[in-house]
Amino acid sequence: MLELLANSQKNFIHFLRISIFIVMAWIGGLKAFHYEAEGIIPFVANSPFMSFMLNKKNSDTDNYKLHKNKEGEVVSENVKWHETNGTYAFSHGLGTAIVLIGISVLLGISYPKIGLIGGILTAGMSFVTFSFLITTPEVWVPDLGGSEHGFPLLSGAGRLVLKDIIMMGAGLVIASDSAKSILNLKKI
Repeated sequence: MLELLANSQKNFIHFLRISIFIVMAWIGGLKAFHYEAEGIIPFVANSPFMSFMLNKKNSDTDNYKLHKNKEGEVVSENVKWHETNGTYAFSHGLGTAIVLIGISVLLGISYPKIGLIGGILTAGMSFVTFSFLITTPEVWVPDLGGSEHGFPLLSGAGRLVLKDIIMMGAGLVIASDSAKSILNLKKI
């Protein structure tokens, strides 16, 4: 069993590539839907890496909490706010970028140079996402009168963000494997 596992590493790395692609294609594809775009606004509005992409001239992005729809809920006033804010346009662009990164990771099975880029971009994207633990108040359980709130108690959003450290590691493994393949091709 140990020998089988040890000799299967390359296949497992390809499985990791496929897994990253599935997650990126699915999550990126969801960015085309209003509920997903509205769901990421707390992260984007608070992020020094992303908030500049919102339309702050025509909107009050600091008041995003007043315009949150529950998943599946449609409040036309909130939809208009998100349209003015640029939430949907930003989400569509972000989703496209995420899908393209996923495709580049998958293509790394046959094209290591593309896989290298995909692995580095996956790790970089995950670093930005992981930074939400510092920048986004909604990642911690809020103080609503109970004794359990704040750091280190993660909310649902925080637990979602924390898992991105696995994606960061996976991106680095993919980048490392792709670099190894590129170097091996140069030796031939």
